[in-house]
Amino acid sequence: MAEYIEGKRPVIEALRTQLPIREILIADNLAHDELVKDILRKARQAGIAVSSVPRRELDAKSERGSHQGVMALPRPFEYVNLQTLLDAAESRAQESGGAALVVVLDHITDAGNLGAIARSAEVVGASGIIIPNKRSAHVTAATYKSSAGAILHVNLCQVANIASTIERLKTQGFWVAGASEKAEGLIWDANLKGKMVLVMGGESEGLARLTQEKCDFLVRLLQAGETGSLNVAQAATACMYEWMRQNR
Repeated sequence: MAEYIEGKRPVIEALRTQLPIREILIADNLAHDELVKDILRKARQAGIAVSSVPRRELDAKSERGSHQGVMALPRPFEYVNLQTLLDAAESRAQESGGAALVVVLDHITDAGNLGAIARSAEVVGASGIIIPNKRSAHVTAATYKSSAGAILHVNLCQVANIASTIERLKTQGFWVAGASEKAEGLIWDANLKGKMVLVMGGESEGLARLTQEKCDFLVRLLQAGETGSLNVAQAATACMYEWMRQNR
């Protein structure tokens, strides 16, 4: 079943964050209040088709029963292939004295975390993000929202096997740093200059054993408080900024 965005305010938020939308469906008996008028205005400005349909059609498509007479169908996200990402990294390295960053997410499952990481990756100038094509978050409306639209400007690549992809990145001259709270070395003391791969583990399990073995070294963030660790998106942001600082 297609993944619709349901409800007036969620559709407005999707339009505001420039989520690519294929069409908007509005119940034919829906009163045009201010929210609906705003949806129609934003859709017209973005050139998005709006169709008036029987409410029972929305009921049949709805997964949560919360459509309020309005649903939007996003366009499928366009992932890039690995070679495109590698080409972008090589171009970046040539333009910046040899520095390039690729972020690998080892089974991140929350679409909002994916978006937050993409936002930080875009800000620091990372060449792309690599995710598994199974057992991993994919781009949804929540991703667009948490990335503030930055996901549109990031090379996002899905691969079948993270371990073999890391090996390929190594053949392209990248060093691979895995972020783990169990690492002995602090990221501040690691050499992150040049072409780097930053590997972040999943929300609950962290880095998989095989993924850790493929890393050249592991790093952790300094902690002074009592909390066990940062959210993966926060940790990824801190690590990416350390790469940026060292390569400024």
